[in-house]
This record gives sequence, C-alpha cells and structure tokens, in this order.
Amino acid sequence: MNGIINILKPPGMTSHDVVSFLRKRLNIKKIGHTGTLDPGAAGVLPICIGKATKIVEYITSQDKTYICEVTFGKVTDTFDKYGKIIEEYNNDFELEYNELKKVTDEFVGEIEQTPPTYSAIKINGQRAYELARRGESFAIPSRKVYIYSIDILKVYQKSALLKIHCSKGTYIRSLCNDLGKKVGYGAYMSFLLRTQSGKFTIDNSVLLDDITIENIKKIMLTIDDVLEYPIIKLNENQTKKFLNGAFLEMNLEDKYYRIYSNNETFLGIGIIQKNRLKPDKILI
Repeated sequence: MNGIINILKPPGMTSHDVVSFLRKRLNIKKIGHTGTLDPGAAGVLPICIGKATKIVEYITSQDKTYICEVTFGKVTDTFDKYGKIIEEYNNDFELEYNELKKVTDEFVGEIEQTPPTYSAIKINGQRAYELARRGESFAIPSRKVYIYSIDILKVYQKSALLKIHCSKGTYIRSLCNDLGKKVGYGAYMSFLLRTQSGKFTIDNSVLLDDITIENIKKIMLTIDDVLEYPIIKLNENQTKKFLNGAFLEMNLEDKYYRIYSNNETFLGIGIIQKNRLKPDKILI
C-alpha cells in the first residue's frame, strides 16, 4: 500500500495521534505525516503511506494557507489561547480595519521570525516545548520565512480573522504575536485552520472516521499525482542510466522534475543542475 491521504485533522489531536490512529485502523507500519499541526489546530494534514514516506520532505516544503483568528489585548507564553497570560493591555481600544491593514502589509514578503518557545523546534536534540515545560532557559534562533499574502476577512472590536498564505516553516502563532507587538496592544492566536498545503486543500480532505481498509485505495492519491514538478519522459537507455544513478545531459531549467520511463512508469524525482539530470529520489 503506497500513497497519500489528505486528512482533515480535528482539533484536540496531535499530528502523531493521527498517524497512530491510521496505523491501527489500516494495520500498516510505514506511515508518517507532513507538516505538523498544533494539537488545538484543525485542517489539512497529508499522511504518507508505504513508499510515499520517502517524499515527506518534498510535500512539507510546499506553501501553506491558513485561516486564523488573532485576539488583541493579551499575550500568552505559548502565543495561543492555551497558554498562560503573561501580559495584558489594560486601556480600552477598538481595532480599525485601516490600522490593521497597514500593519499586516508590513509583514508581507520575506520576514525574520522567531518560533514560539513552546514549539517542536529541537534545541540540542530536545524539543523546545519540553525544555520550556521544565522551566529551562534557552534561546531559539530566528529564521527567514516568506509571507505571500495576508487578507483581512473580518475585523471585530478586539480580534480579527485573517487568511494567510505563507512558505513552509512559518509559525502563525509567532506572526500573531508579532502583529500584536506592532499594533501595540499585544496579541495571541485564538483559532487556526489550515486550508491548503501544496496541492492538498480542505475541499478534498477526508475525515478520519470515514477511512476504512475497504475504501482506502479509493481515497489514497498516488505519489506522482501530489508532486507539483514538471515531467520528463526518458527513453529506454536513459531509464536504465537514471535508475543506476547516472547523470543525463539535458538543457532544461534547474529545478526538480517528475521522471517517467519510456513505458510511462513513474521512476521518481530528479533534479537538473547545470544542464545535467541526476536522480534525487528513486521511487520504483
């Protein structure tokens, strides 16, 4: 059994919980998730089965879209509603669309972002949230992420609903916290729904309870279907060389490609660098 399931993760489960549930229900060992969702968040969570676990890194690297609610006036230690309140803005205020739009526009493009202390980031081999729960002091290095767009869907008196299109590795909790700092009232993330991850959207996602051993093959997507790379078809001689790890001369743009044999069999992922195609991941 090899393929990918587009799961609609419910709030209250960790991404690992989803994997464990499916491992037991489908009686399979080789299974993994792509792109962790916080336990309190819901939304698109692609799950890879069998040989598809070899492409987790490629799916995880794709862009994401979220709908989130950011609540202003308070700051929590986790940057979301589940944390302890550590700051509170006591003066009365009311959000205005134009004010918020001016601030959100400043975060569109490449930004420097520091992940939350309570996150799955590893610090010297240990998860940051484990160190934080033990009260240990540590620093998480900032990193560059890309925000393609922030759309304001609705503004309330002290909160706003946002649609965010971003690169991999973006922490929406951190973005909400940074927005709060910029506005001057403080803020935390009070709701999060991932609506898209690469080619996977919430419209074609599947509920966990709807998955059975009997219908899994109808639900599961093939490995080559979910990759968003252009296609290269090889002749018989080129196919043999590619499978043996040889480089092939090709005058094409430097990027990843889906590679097919002369008989239309999907072979794996190749990468072209300086007019040479080399195997990056053999999947046959």
